[in-house]
Amino acid sequence: MTVTDTLLDRALVEEATKKSGLIWVQGAGAPSRALWHVWHEGAACVVGDGPGEQPLPGLVDGAEAAVTVRSKDKGGRLTTWTAKVTELAPGSPAWEAAVAELKGKRLNAPDGEAMPERWSRECRVLRLEPTGATVPLPDSSLAATPPATPATTRRPIPAGLPRLLFRKRKR
Repeated sequence: MTVTDTLLDRALVEEATKKSGLIWVQGAGAPSRALWHVWHEGAACVVGDGPGEQPLPGLVDGAEAAVTVRSKDKGGRLTTWTAKVTELAPGSPAWEAAVAELKGKRLNAPDGEAMPERWSRECRVLRLEPTGATVPLPDSSLAATPPATPATTRRPIPAGLPRLLFRKRKR
C-alpha cells in the first residue's frame, strides 16, 4: 500500500463518517449496532450506556471496533474501518470538547441544558479513532435473518383493501 492509498483511505473515512448520520459499530463479542455520532478532531465520538441513551455493547476502553459507514443519500455501505476505542474521562478537556459537539447533535433530550451533567454522572463518552486500516467491502450482503419474536399481525387485511389501493381514478 502506497502513501497515496493511505491518504485516500484516511480522506474517505473522514469525509464519509462526517456526512453520515449513523455509523454501524461492532465491538468485541457484540453484534453491530447503529449509533449516532459526531466527527470531532479526527475521530467519531459517541455517548451512551446511560438511561435514555444508546447502548454501547462491546465497546471497551483500549479495545478495537469495526466501524461501517453508510452513504447519507442511498444508505448503502461505503467503507468499513477499524477504530481504537478510548473512553474520555468526565471533566477532562477532551471530554468537554467532545460533549460540546455531541450536545448540539442530540435530538429530543429530556433534560436540555442539564444534559452534560447527566452524561458525566450516568453515561460514557467514547472516542473511536481510526487506526488507518480499512476493510475491503464484502462480496455478499451480510444480511441476517431477523430474531424470532412472538409478534404477529392481529388479523388478515380487509378483503376490499386491494381494490381501494389499486383502483383506477376517473378523470
